[in-house]
Amino acid sequence: MSITEVNLANYQAEISKSEKPVLLDFYADWCLPCKAVGAELEALADEYDKVKFCRMDAEKNADIAMIYGIISVPVLVLIKDGREVARKLGSCERQDIIDFVEENMG
Repeated sequence: MSITEVNLANYQAEISKSEKPVLLDFYADWCLPCKAVGAELEALADEYDKVKFCRMDAEKNADIAMIYGIISVPVLVLIKDGREVARKLGSCERQDIIDFVEENMG
């Protein structure tokens, strides 16, 4: 599975109406910790199928980032049934991401 790039045009279809919980990565192109998290997510997306992996450039999609209250990146937001259930701020490694999802899937 790959990571879906989300923007204003496809937000509803990819996030709000997803049948599977969504792990949304807010990032910025210039952010080094974001690149590290992105690499971890890319590797994880190929073998971990409990969530749909999505990412959104917080600067290019400032309207949506503002709705989520994103003031720094990286931020991982776990969305279930169209609603945020948890978030993880800052850089993290693969096992941190798995633990975050497992602890918050309820």
